[in-house]
Amino acid sequence: MIKKLIFIAFTPLFFSCGAPEKKASKFTVNSPGGKNTITFELREGKPTYSVKHGETGVINASDMGFVFKNGDSLYNNLKVLSSNTTTHDETWEQVWGEKQFIQDHYQQLEVVLQEESGQQRQLKIQFRAFDDGVAFRYRYPGNGTKDSLVIMDELTRFNLNRDGNAWWIPAYQDNRYEYLFTRSAVSTLDTVHTPLTIKSNNGLFLSFHEAKLVNYASMALARENNTTLKCDLVPWADGDRVKTGGSFTTPWRTLQIAEKPGELITSYMILNLNDPNKLEDTSWIEPHKYLGIWWGMHIGKYSFWESPIQGATTKNARMYIDYCRKLGIDHLLIEGWNKGWTPQWYENAMHMFSFTKEADGFDLKEVTDYARSKDVSIIGYHETGSNIINYLEQIDAGIGLYHKYGMHDIKIGQVGSRLNMKEWHHGQFGVNYYRFVLDKAAEYQLAVNFHEPIKDTGERRTYPNMMAREGARGQEYNAWSEGNPPSHTAILPFTRMLSGPMDFTPGVLDVEIKQGHEGRDVHTTAAKQLALYVVLYSPIQMLADLPENYEGNPAFKFLQDVPVDWFDTKVLNAEIGKYITTVRKDKNSDDWYLGSITDEKARDLDIALDFLDEGATYEARIYADAEGTGYETNPSAITISSRDLTAKDGLKLHLGKGGGTAIRFVKK
Repeated sequence: MIKKLIFIAFTPLFFSCGAPEKKASKFTVNSPGGKNTITFELREGKPTYSVKHGETGVINASDMGFVFKNGDSLYNNLKVLSSNTTTHDETWEQVWGEKQFIQDHYQQLEVVLQEESGQQRQLKIQFRAFDDGVAFRYRYPGNGTKDSLVIMDELTRFNLNRDGNAWWIPAYQDNRYEYLFTRSAVSTLDTVHTPLTIKSNNGLFLSFHEAKLVNYASMALARENNTTLKCDLVPWADGDRVKTGGSFTTPWRTLQIAEKPGELITSYMILNLNDPNKLEDTSWIEPHKYLGIWWGMHIGKYSFWESPIQGATTKNARMYIDYCRKLGIDHLLIEGWNKGWTPQWYENAMHMFSFTKEADGFDLKEVTDYARSKDVSIIGYHETGSNIINYLEQIDAGIGLYHKYGMHDIKIGQVGSRLNMKEWHHGQFGVNYYRFVLDKAAEYQLAVNFHEPIKDTGERRTYPNMMAREGARGQEYNAWSEGNPPSHTAILPFTRMLSGPMDFTPGVLDVEIKQGHEGRDVHTTAAKQLALYVVLYSPIQMLADLPENYEGNPAFKFLQDVPVDWFDTKVLNAEIGKYITTVRKDKNSDDWYLGSITDEKARDLDIALDFLDEGATYEARIYADAEGTGYETNPSAITISSRDLTAKDGLKLHLGKGGGTAIRFVKK
C-alpha cells in the first residue's frame, strides 16, 4: 500500500548561469524558518562550508573533497560552474513509526564545480537547510569514461566553533557498536562512531550522523587538532575505502541542531533525507510485541545448541505458543532451531550453520502449524556467525522456507568481529551485504530485525520492512556480563536511537534474575522496565523475560496495553545520561502513554499534562517505583494506582535510583 501524499511544494528560488569567470564564489542558504544557515565558499579553488544557528556559529569554514587512488584527487583547482536554490515542503505518512505524519521542509542549494584544468571533471554538492539541522552530500557524475574509481579519503571536515561534551563509542573495535558510552570533551576524542552527540559550550545540542547510506562506506569521525572532526571512511580489508564504477553519490552528512536535548529525538531529518517507500504492498508488515525462546539461553536456563537443556525444541515451542495465547501476545521468536549451533558459536570462526536443517528435537512444520492454530506468528531466526559466504549460498532456501510456512518476520544475526572474518560490518562490503539481504527479505515478504548490524541511516522510510536492529549494548548484557549501568538507557535515546529504532529487548520483570547466573541483575527497577517501552522506540518490542514471570503479575497489564505504533511523540523533559520523560499517542486510539526513567540517582519530576486533549478527562493508570525501591533495594516492587486527570493538571513523579514510571492515559 502506498501512503497518500498530503501536501508537496517544490519551488525554484534562484538560478545563476553565464561565463564561469563571472561566477560568485560564496553562496548562502537558510532553513525555512531561518533557524539554520549554510554558507558555501570557494577559497582559492578549494570548496568549504560553514554553519550557523541564528547568530551562533556552529561549524567554522571546513574543507570538502576527495582523494582517489594512484595520487588522483578532487578538492582544489575548482571553479563554480552554476548554482541553484530551491525550496521543498511535503508532508508524508509513515507506514509505521513514532510519528504518523512527518513534514519534510527545507531549502536546498546545489553548487556545480568544475576543475579549471586537467580532466575538467565536475562535482555537485547539495546542501539542505532544515529548521532542525543541516545536511549535504556529493554527487560525482564521472569523467565520461567507464573506468572504475577508488576513493581513498573523503576530506569532509566539521570544524566545530566551540568545544563541548560528547557521548561516544569507539570505532574500529572488534565488538562493533556494543560498548558503553563515554562522556568527554570533543577536544579529547579519538575516532568514534556516529551518531555522535555533543552538548556544545555554546548551549546547543548537536548530533553528527549520515543518511541514505547506499553502496558506500559508513562514516566514522576522527578528531584532528582541537575540535575539528574529519570524515573517516571505514575501509575494506585491502585498504580501499570506496570502490566505484566511475561515478558515485555519497550519503548525506547530517548535523542535527537543537536548543533542548529532547528536540534531537523529535527531529525526523534523517528519515526525510531518504527516498519514499518503494514497497507497493505493505499489508504483510506488522508492528508487534513478541515473546522469545531467547532470555532463557542468556541466563543459562537453556542452551542455544543441542543439549539436555536445549531451548529450541518442539516441546518448548509448543509451551511458549501456549503462553503467547494465554498472555495475549501474538508473535514468538525461536532461536537455535536449526543445525550448526555449538557451545563455541559466538567465537570468531567461519561457522557452518544450516538454514534449512532442523536441530534434533525440533520440527519446524509442526511448530508453525501449531502456532497458526493458536493465532500466533513465528519469527524466524538466521544466525550467520558472520560467515556471509555460507549464508548467501543458502539465503534463498532459508528465507524461502520461512515464506513457505507463512512467516513474515525474521531476525538475522551477524555475530563476529568481521564479516567473513575479514571485512568490517560497517565498511562498503557490509553496507552492500545488509542492503542485499533487506531486498531479498522484501522479495519473500519478510520484515527484518538485524542484530550485529550496519548502523541505521533512515532506510526504513524506503524499505518499511526494515523494522529494527540492535547496534548497541542491549538487555542481554545484563544476563552474563557486568551489565549496563542505570545511566545507559538514559543515554541511548540521544545517541544510538537518533539513527532509528532499536531492538533493546526490555520487559524483564524478574529484575533480580532469580533463575539466572549468580550475581547478575538488570540494574533497573521493574517499573523502569515498563517505562522503557515508551522511552526506547521500536515497532517491534520484545517481552524479554521468561513467560512464567509475567503470568499473574499485575504489572504485566501495562505490557499488554502499550502499543508499538504511534501517532505522535513528545519529550517533556530530559538531560542526557540522567533522565528523560517521553509521551506518545497511540495511532489507533486517543490514549497517551508516558515513560520516565532516571540514572543511578533518585529523582522527583514535575510533569505538565498539556499534551492531553483540552476539555477531556483521562484515567491515568500509573505504574511507579514502590516507596523505598531502587535498582539496589527491593527493585521488583511496583505501586499501581489510578486517578482522573485533565490537560490543566500536573503530576509529580518519584523515580527511585535506576527507576522509572509508566502511565497509560485513557480518554474517558
